[in-house]
Order: sequence, then structure tokens, then C-alpha cells
Amino acid sequence: MTKKLESVKIRLEAESAKRNTLDELHTSRPDPIMPAREYQDEYIALICALFGYGRADSIIKFLYSLDFSLLDGSESQIDKMLKPFYYRFQNGEDVIEIFKTMRRLKQEDSLENLFCEGYKREQSVLSGLNSIICSMQSVNLYESRGYNFLIGKAVTKTKGNSAMKRWMMYLRWMVRKDNIDMGLWSKVDKKDLIMPLDTHTFNVSRKLGLLQRKSYDLEAALELTETLKCFDKSDPVKYDFALYRIGQEKML
Repeated sequence: MTKKLESVKIRLEAESAKRNTLDELHTSRPDPIMPAREYQDEYIALICALFGYGRADSIIKFLYSLDFSLLDGSESQIDKMLKPFYYRFQNGEDVIEIFKTMRRLKQEDSLENLFCEGYKREQSVLSGLNSIICSMQSVNLYESRGYNFLIGKAVTKTKGNSAMKRWMMYLRWMVRKDNIDMGLWSKVDKKDLIMPLDTHTFNVSRKLGLLQRKSYDLEAALELTETLKCFDKSDPVKYDFALYRIGQEKML
């Protein structure tokens, strides 16, 4: 490890420790994990993660407006109650259909079990995510621009794909356990997680010399993860929240 990376590691270790507190989660610095933490439910958390794009204050305003008890109700209730709701690329029908998808999956199995069907086969979180995404597509054939953007698509190769930030963020919430992340899953090893790469994390990582790739994509997320494994091979994603806040708060 170079001296520059050693100094970056020291800074990130300190920043990660400082950020690992519930004081980091409040209305002045909102994050989509805030409503998810209130429910401690893997299905509700996935909805929160998938809608986790755009301005953080707009995200949580939308998420707090949703009635997640509808996941245990009837589909006619979902139709009736969620028709007026929309968020950016998702219209009322898209919001309705993602709730129906989650409701149907919830009646079949846990998301952790669905994930592990692919994950255990190849020891790959990408294969695990493919299992969930394919299961979502199998229980609901609905398609639209907004809905397809929300759930993404299965990944068969790393090249030419988006960073899957919202999915990787969801896995961080589910697998890691600290004062921020919920750790609701027990069958997935945190060493296998991939960094949730958003524009803040991408730009900060480039400035700190953690990332050389110039394209904001899945390959960049994998490269950054490998670099951070030099700092902590058992938990490379623990630096995500610190990197995100450094960028969000314009500390560089």
C-alpha cells in the first residue's frame, strides 16, 4: 500500500467511526434508510432502497407518505390507496405495481432466501440479485419505463452495466450490522458486498485516488470495492457511508 493510500485509510477509518451513530440520521441530513429502520422489514427496506434516487429530502418525504401496511392487505386495497402517489419517473400505476410485486413475493418466501438461491450457487452478490430480480419479474409481468427503472435488470456480465447503486445499498443495509445498517440477514458474508456507487462516492473516490476508472458504472464499483479490501478485506463496504457524507457535505 502506498503512503498516499495509507493516509486515506487513516482518514476513512476515523470518518467511518465518527459517522457510525444514529445522530447521522435526522431531517437536516436525510437518508432513505431512515424510514426503513423504523420498520425493520426486508420488504419495506427494499421499497425504500429502490426509490432511493434523487434529492434525499424528496426521497424520504415520499417514503414517509406511503402506507406500508398495504403489503399485508389485498391488491384491491393497493389499487385504491396508491393511485394518487407518484415519484419522479414512477407514476401511480408504477407505485401500485411495485407494491403488488412485493406483496406476492412476500407470500412466497423471504427476500434473503430468494437472494441466497443465486448467491450460494456462485458466492456472488450479483447472482443473488439476479435471483431476486428474476423472481420479481416472474410474479408480475407489468412493464413501464418507470417500473423498469425502479427494479433494474439482471446482470449477466460486469461490462456495460450500471453500478446498481440502489441494490448494493440495500444489501449493505441487510447484511451489515452497526448503528446505521440494520443487519436483518444472516446468510450473506459482508466481505462479498459491492460498494453502492453514487455520484458523490464516485467523485470522492476519484479525488482520493481510490478509483482510477473514469466511467460511473458497475466496473467502477467493483474496482473501488477491490481497493477498499486493501483497507478491510472482511468489510470493504463499511466505508460507504463516510465516503458518501464527505461528498454530500463537500468536505474535499
